Amino acid sequence: MGEITRVPQTPEYLKGLINLRSTVIPIVDLRIRFGLPISEQSDEARIMVVNVAGKTIGIIVDAVSEVLRISQEDTAPPPPTVAGLGREYLTGLVKLENRLLILLDIDQILTDEEAAAIDGAVS
Repeated sequence: MGEITRVPQTPEYLKGLINLRSTVIPIVDLRIRFGLPISEQSDEARIMVVNVAGKTIGIIVDAVSEVLRISQEDTAPPPPTVAGLGREYLTGLVKLENRLLILLDIDQILTDEEAAAIDGAVS
C-alpha cells in the first residue's frame, strides 16, 4: 500500500487519492463502506484498481491471494437464505475445489450519490 492523500470533507469510506501512472485515483475502504469492524492494516492489505460504472477507483482489501478467471457456468446465484443487508452487493457464489468464493457486484459498491461525491473529490 502506497501513500494515500486524504481529501477533507469527504465521506469516511473515501480514504483519499493516489497517483498511479499519472492518473489520480480515489481510494475506497471496503471495510468502512460495508460497515465492517475496522482493523489494523496488515502487510497483506492491498489496493485493487477496478472500474465501477465507467470510473476507475481503488478499493482497499485485506489481502489478495490470487487472481482467477471464473466462467459464467461455474457461478451460482446467491441462495435465498442469504437475505437482508449485503445481498444487493452479491452477484453469485463459486464452489472451487474445497473453497467457496463470494462474488461482489462491483457496480453496486457505490450509489449514484456516493459516486458523485467521489467525482467531486477528484475534480
